[in-house]
Formats: sequence, structure tokens, C-alpha cells
Amino acid sequence: MEAFESSEMLATFLASTPLLEESWKLCHHANTALVQNFVVNRVGEVTYVAFPAVQNIGGANSCSRDSVALGTAAEGVFTAFNRHDEGEEPVMVHAGLLQLFLALYNTQIFRDKMSELVNESKSLVFTGHSVGGAIASLSALWLLSSLPKTSISTAVFCITFGSPMLGNESLSRAILHERWGGNFYHVVGQHDIVPRLLFAPSSPFIPQLHSFYQSRHLSLTTPYHAQLAVQLSNENKTELFHTVLAGLEGNSRGVSDLERSPFWPFGSYMFCTDRGSICMDNATAIVKLLYLMLATGSPTSCIEDHLKYNEYVGRSCLQYLMRTSFTEGSSIESSYEAGIALALQSAGINSHDPVYGLAKDSLKMANQVGCRRNLNNAKLAVDLSKFTPLRAQIEWYKAFCDDSDDQMGYYDSFKRRSASKRGNKVNMNRFRLALFWDKVIEMLKTNQLPYDFHMQAKYVNGSQFYKLLVEPLEIAEYYRSGMHKKKGHYIEHGREKRFQIFDKWWKDRKVGEEENSPRSKFANLTQDSCFWGRVEEARDCIYKVASEMDMGRRLLLLEKIEMFEQYASRMIDRKEVSKDVIAKNSSYNLFVGEWRELKSHLQPWPLQFTSFQDGGNMVP
Repeated sequence: MEAFESSEMLATFLASTPLLEESWKLCHHANTALVQNFVVNRVGEVTYVAFPAVQNIGGANSCSRDSVALGTAAEGVFTAFNRHDEGEEPVMVHAGLLQLFLALYNTQIFRDKMSELVNESKSLVFTGHSVGGAIASLSALWLLSSLPKTSISTAVFCITFGSPMLGNESLSRAILHERWGGNFYHVVGQHDIVPRLLFAPSSPFIPQLHSFYQSRHLSLTTPYHAQLAVQLSNENKTELFHTVLAGLEGNSRGVSDLERSPFWPFGSYMFCTDRGSICMDNATAIVKLLYLMLATGSPTSCIEDHLKYNEYVGRSCLQYLMRTSFTEGSSIESSYEAGIALALQSAGINSHDPVYGLAKDSLKMANQVGCRRNLNNAKLAVDLSKFTPLRAQIEWYKAFCDDSDDQMGYYDSFKRRSASKRGNKVNMNRFRLALFWDKVIEMLKTNQLPYDFHMQAKYVNGSQFYKLLVEPLEIAEYYRSGMHKKKGHYIEHGREKRFQIFDKWWKDRKVGEEENSPRSKFANLTQDSCFWGRVEEARDCIYKVASEMDMGRRLLLLEKIEMFEQYASRMIDRKEVSKDVIAKNSSYNLFVGEWRELKSHLQPWPLQFTSFQDGGNMVP
């Protein structure tokens, strides 16, 4: 099947809707009317919220490149970004831009207005020009984080114009994981230096550039401000242009982590030129195109382009009415090649430009990466179905053990198994399933799968079922082989990373109301996959109490036992355990007997445990 290049079509489609034009109109109004914080306009069922380019909220430095951890610096505000996996860099954002947003967020008028708009609007579009675009992005991220996943009735979008970069690659990845990438559209002028500024090392001219743009925006409001407009010398423009271009070139070529800018794009980027526009959502290709398009510019055009969005938007909104013809001299072998050539033409890059070959390769790479991820996803779906028989064999083994005359149940039958064909087969299936899921996690880690892979129902549900079915076997094997004596107890020292990842997938899923309804019978699988690990730890605490002479440590052990006993009782009362838990000869029932016997021998009984002397809350 032939590939199809759609970047120009995506840009044309966006331009054909009222969103782009209405967003820019309100941005222009916010810039020229000296709006202090934000301005709101309702068009039909869509409400637009625009933030001005001139931001005067005191103390913030939007010229620096300092970043802060979003979960720490804005604790409780962006709830979706509070967690990150061990070993991964936390979500970082530009410190000055975050400070500007938080100053606005902490005003009662902002939060009251946002609450009102969410309740009254079907669609909410945050927009802004320059620094105002970054505030719009943070506002959209805050609202997306705040809205309950189960009852989102308001569609939230963000359209920025010439906005600076906001955060690191972890932010970009987190947005993709939440499936919010399609909610953000960043319009960038062909040579506009502001969206590219933070890819370069700090320059002494950046504060001057910031003052220049602030004064230019103010000059639009009154003749008085026009007379005070700050000017940039040609020398300053030239040095700034080459500094940013060099920084972008290094980042587009994949420099080392030490040299790489801490900022990275997210969402879709719509690149506008005098000849049209194209839209891309591959971050690596976006950085490459930011460099290649700037390389066709000049020190003057990179400064002036930041103030040309009125022209760009007007031209883009007319583009969809006209048929763009391909006029290059070379022959076109396929619709895909024609699409690439047309996209580059819209990006203002012609076949005779020195960067044409690099730009063409960049567009092809972006297309191929997306196709490869989707293809891998499809192949994994086939592989998952091939492993279904292995899972079914383990389910059959569990049913056999739960109904066995020895009344040990699934966990203890596997833990105390003798050499048998049945046990060996189940153990081999355990290994093969672990290899499959480890492969899935590695592919996701190395960006070989779609970023929202972990939110696809078949993998969320499949990994959860695997975890509930197989982790009890992992725990049984861990204690059967004596690994707890060498490494420590399973939950803290022996649990595989895959199970921790699956915990997060399950926790982050969208929960339906039916999942909260009470059970009428015991679960097929115990809903806490670590339940047997907790049983083993509780039994170990009972053994240690007998030999522990220090009263403080003994009380801590007794407290741990009591906490587990209460937890297990609640699980059983809610029928969230499988029937193997309450089997007559299961490890859990052994714990119940050992705990009852221990309490009967402890004299004097500590005050906090007297409620258990008469068997209170004990499972019969």
C-alpha cells in the first residue's frame, strides 16, 4: 500500500475551519486593547479565551532558560503530571512562563471565569500570541488535568501564534500519553525567531529582543507608545539570528544530552509561509523543520516574522479555497512524492534551496515513523492473540487447583508443587508470557509503539488480566525458591518492573460506573495481585514476634499484622478475592490460625490490640 503525505492537507483543513481566524482575531484584540490578563469571546457554541502578548505580571523572567519540575513548582495544579516513572526525567517547564501562569491562576477572577465557561460552553479554545501563547498552553493543560476523565463534557483546544517553547521532552511524552497531542496547535511563521529562541544558548540580546517586541505590541495601541518603540541594531539582529540558527542546527542533528536544549515541542505545528502552510505532529521532524526554514531566512525576517501573523492567518484561511499547483521541473513518480513536494513548496522550500534534500528526508522520516509505530501496534495485536492459549492453560490449572481435594488452592498448589508435567507446563507458560510483556514494555520505552498505546483497552485489560492471573505464580515461585531469604520480601525486593507499570496503566484508565458496583460472588481472580506477598510478610512477622525481645520493635510487628488482617477482612467482605484465598489449607487460613494462636499467648496484651482478643474482625 502506497504511503500518503498529508501534512499540507491537515494545515488546509485547520485553515478551513473558523477556529484559526477567530482565535487570531481575539489575540489581535488582546494585543491592541491593552488587556491585562485575558479576554473572552463566544462565537456560537465555541468560547475563545485569549491572552495578550504583553505580560506585566511582576517578577517573572521569560527571557531566561531556567526550568522547574511542574509537579513540584505547581503542586496540585497540574495533577496529570505529578507522577513519573523511576529513572525518567520529571516533566519540566520554563520557570518564568510557569510563574506568569500561576500568578494568573491564583486570581479569583480567573478561576471563577474558567468554572463558568466550562459549565456553559461545549468547546473552549485557549489562544495567545507570543508569551500569551505559552500562557494559553498552560491554561489548557491545567483544565485538561482538572476535568474528570469520566465526565468531560467540554472540548478543550489550544491554538498559539509564535509561542515560545514551554517544556522538556518528558512534557511532550506525557501529553501524548494522555492523548492530548491533538488538542494543541502551534502556528509558526516561516522565520519567526520566538518559537526557536529557547533552542539556543542564552544570549545577551534576548532581553533586548523581549523589550523590542513588548514595545512593538504597545506601539499598536497608541501613538505615544509608537514614539517610544525600542529598536534593535542590525549587529544585534545578525548575532542573535546566527546564535539561534546554530543552536537549532545542533538540536536537529541529535547532539549529546549535555548540549541539547531542555525544551521540546508538543502537539501539532502549523508552519506558515507566503506560499501556504503545512502541519506536523512529529516532534523530531518539527525541530528539523524549525531549523531548515530559519536557514532560508535573514536576521531581519526572523525578527519581523513574529509580527506578521495577521497576514499569515489571512493567507492560510484563503488557501483551502484555491487549488495549489505543483510547478517544479522534476517529474513526480507517485502521489506520495507529489505530496512531499507540495508540502515543501507550502513551507517555502524550493528544490533549488540547499536545505531541500534535508527537508524532504525530514518529512519522509516523520511519515515513516508514524506508519512503523502503527504497524508494530497491529503486529502486537496478532501476537497477543497467539498467547491467549497459554493464558487459558493457566486458567484451567487454577480451576483444577481450586477444586482439588487437598484444598490448598491456586497459590499454594503451585508453591508446594512436586515435579509434574502439569506444573512444568504452567511454569513454562509463565516464562513465555513474561517475555512477551517485557518485549511490549521495551518497544514502548524505545518509541516503537504509539504514545497512547498504554491507554488502548485491549492492552490495558490484557495486562491487568495477565497480572492478576500470573503474579500469584511469580510470588509462589519467589518464596518456593527461597529468594526472600536472599533478597528480602517479594513486594519490595522481588517484584518485576512490568507489574509496577501495569499497575499504573490500570490506575490511569477511564473507569466506568459498573466497576464500582458491589460483587455478589467471589472474584475469579484476587483483585490485589500482591495479596499473597502480603500474606507471606504477615506470616513472617508472626514468626519474628516470638523471638523479638525489644518491646518497641515487637509492637511494630504486631501493628503490621493487625493492619494486614483488617485489609484482608475488607477484601473478603467485598468479595474481591478468589475462592483459593479462603481454601481450608491455604496460606491465608494458616495465617489466620497462627495469628489467633499468637494473640492467645501474648500477655499482657497491648491496649491497642484488645479488640482482637475475642476474635473481633477475624475471618472464620
